[in-house]
Amino acid sequence: MKVIITGATGMVGEEVVHVCLADPSVEHVVIVNRSPANIAHPKLEEVLHKDFFDLSSIADKLRGYDACLFCLGVSSVGMKEDKYTQLTYDLTLNFARTVVALNPDMTFCYISGAGTDSTEKGRNMWARVKGRTENDLLKMPFKRAYMFRPGYLHPSKGMQHTNKLYAVFGILYPILKGFLPQYVCTLKELAQAMIKSVSLGYEKQVLDVPDIKALAVR
Repeated sequence: MKVIITGATGMVGEEVVHVCLADPSVEHVVIVNRSPANIAHPKLEEVLHKDFFDLSSIADKLRGYDACLFCLGVSSVGMKEDKYTQLTYDLTLNFARTVVALNPDMTFCYISGAGTDSTEKGRNMWARVKGRTENDLLKMPFKRAYMFRPGYLHPSKGMQHTNKLYAVFGILYPILKGFLPQYVCTLKELAQAMIKSVSLGYEKQVLDVPDIKALAVR
């Protein structure tokens, strides 16, 4: 398969890229970034582009792909709803509209989060915005679309963009895994599940942590 990945300079996207590059079922990876990801591999192509709200100048480079693994995201901490909506809902939907027009047989994988509000009416701002994003992605004419809702994500060692807080939480990972397995998985499992959703499909379009872990080992 040939895949487009966004967010490769973030913690999640970086690991998804590395897992895809190591997977023999993935033939080619293009990463779309605002700044260089500093990853070199024979299967990898990098497209640098500043404005994710206008992709017209790079559209030809996004044609001919089987999947888009959308790992780009921002934290809602300290952000007002209109700005968070612009950087989460508007940006994601614009990218999705562009790639589905170019690749109608594409599978789209979106990383959302545990607690996302599908009703779009809850008290948590981020959860409402993520819920609206999920809902509208699922209405788009992709071959398949999957919304991934991870909780705590345990990173692999050696990644450049691992959040420093995870060095602290990493110590607690065995405890979290033992007592709250329904909320904990590894970043590698998330990446593997995304790849498997493209090649094998899945019976649910919204995947919580137990679904992610089950799909990762199929």
